[in-house]
Order: sequence, then C-alpha cells, then structure tokens
Amino acid sequence: MSGAPGSDLFINPETLRSQTEVVYTEYDPSEALPPKPGDDWTRFVCISDTHNRTFPVPDGDVLLHSGDLTDVGRLSDFQVTMSWLYKLPHKTKIVIAGNHDLTLHKDWYEKNFHRFHGGANKQNYAEIHELMTGDKARKSGIVYLEDEYFTFRTKEDGREWSVYGSPWSPWFYNWAFNYKEEEAKELVGKFSKADILLTHGPPHHVFDRTNGGDLPGCKELSRRLPSLRPRIHLFGHIHEDHGARIHPWKLAGAAIDGEYASLPPMHNLVRSEDEEDPGHVPPAHQQDLDASQERTVFVNAAAWPMGRLSQRIAKSGMRATAPFGGPGFQPVVVDLKD
Repeated sequence: MSGAPGSDLFINPETLRSQTEVVYTEYDPSEALPPKPGDDWTRFVCISDTHNRTFPVPDGDVLLHSGDLTDVGRLSDFQVTMSWLYKLPHKTKIVIAGNHDLTLHKDWYEKNFHRFHGGANKQNYAEIHELMTGDKARKSGIVYLEDEYFTFRTKEDGREWSVYGSPWSPWFYNWAFNYKEEEAKELVGKFSKADILLTHGPPHHVFDRTNGGDLPGCKELSRRLPSLRPRIHLFGHIHEDHGARIHPWKLAGAAIDGEYASLPPMHNLVRSEDEEDPGHVPPAHQQDLDASQERTVFVNAAAWPMGRLSQRIAKSGMRATAPFGGPGFQPVVVDLKD
C-alpha cells in the first residue's frame, strides 16, 4: 500500500522455496504478496519483539507472535499491543511472552517488580492476563501459551495443526522467563513435539548473533531440535539477526547420525562486511531441499530494526534506518502445504 513504512527504501526481495514451504523474508511493503500456492496450503505470518509498537502486517490464516509484546510489561503497553492484535484479521493468533513482558512471569514479578516499576507503580497481573486470555482476546482469535500445547484448524474439515509455545530464554541479568544453563536440559526437555514451535529465545548459532559477535542462543535447544523437527520454529529476542532459512533434515529417524545430530550455523548478521564467516551460510541447495522428507523453517522475526541490517538505502540515495517492522525486519510470511 502506498505510504507503507519502508516504501521509500530500496527493497531486496527474498523468497525461499521448497516442495512444501514458501517463505517471504523481504518484500515490497507497498504491494500485496502473491496468494498461497493452492487451497491445500496454510499461510502463517510471523512476528516477534514488537515492544508495544504497531505496523502493517500481511493477512494470512494464522498469526504467530514470539514474545516481547512490550518494553517492560506495563499495563498501558499491553493495552496498545493487544488492541492492535485484536484488530488484525487473522482467524487464529498464537502469542507467547518474552523476557520484556515482565508482569506475565507472575511469581518472578512479585519478587522483582521494584527493579523496573518502583515500589509505588506495581502493575496488575490480573488486568494484564485478562487482556491476553479474556473474552475480547478469545473473540479475536488470540491464544496465549505459556509452556503449553494447542491444536487448531484453519478451515472446516481441514488438517489439524499443533503448536507448542514457551516464553523462556537463556539467563540475561535476571529478566523475566530467564533460565540458567544448568536448568536448560530439564526445561527444554519438556517441549512437546508439534508442527509449530514458538520460543522467545533462539537456538545456539541460529539467528542469534549480536552486534558484539556473541551467540547467546540455547545450546540445549539446538541439541533437542533434531528430534522435535517442527515445520516452523519461530523465535526472536536477538533483534539484529532477523532472518529465515528452510533447513532440510535427513531421512526420518536419522537424527542419531552424527552429521545431522546438530544444526548447522544460520545467520543473516555477519561479523563484518569483509570477514569470511563460517556461520554465515547460504540457504540449502535446492537438491538438498527436494531430497529431504522433513524440513523446518527457522525464523527470527524480531521487528525492532537494530545493527547493520537496519541500515538501508533510501530511493533518494541517502542512507536511512529501516522503520519498525520495515524492510529487513518485516513480518516473515510462511506458506506450508497442509
């Protein structure tokens, strides 16, 4: 649509394809996306780290939000975000929290609210939880998951989709939903096998590179994913490494094969423009995708422009920073064959 955020920037269109997945990672915000490949496909629209900002979101069958709905979990921030989500047209909207959604981590917040909100400005958990799970949320199709499994259909007599959502991310200065390394195996071990996996934090070495070159993603999650093999794994948390890949798994049951028992590095953010980076790998070759029987679309859909990827060239020729949810940080649209 004309005047959409980022429509004044040059676009680097990117679409990833396999036999059963089509992924739009960057596209012209002023134009509509192509339709789904067929009636037996489902369109998932992936966002994360919206931090009480709003921006245009493509239509689709299912909206997935992988946490950090707010900056620091204030009621007023949740009201902004949830009012926006209520109005989006997607029939089903699956949402988890992130480490910035402080008040949703109820027990932790009771002990730590004063660090963020002061002694006199404690936020009301019940009011915020009502925004996430009350009548208005349910009527608008929102499902809030907190270490929970959920199934749904997008069309009558259509296939049943399953999703598991978990808000946790590796420890970072004791914010909400943090876990220490020694707690990771037990926590991640509880994740259910599902078509869609939502986590706030990324796996280790998968779209988790920071501006400083750190890789804070969860190693235990990386080790568990070959056995989970979701169709989509959506996360955020590390804003500056927004991106997506289609990863082909070897034949069913081959997760114990050492070559395939761990994920290859996947990143959009390279360490420097001139430095060769073994972690910056291109998408899988088409023949690998075609030969695989199982594939996972890994998506870091953080919407907050940050780091080198946020620096764009405007159509005026000037350098500009991408807007929130704009080119380089747009919602990632994933079409899956049912």
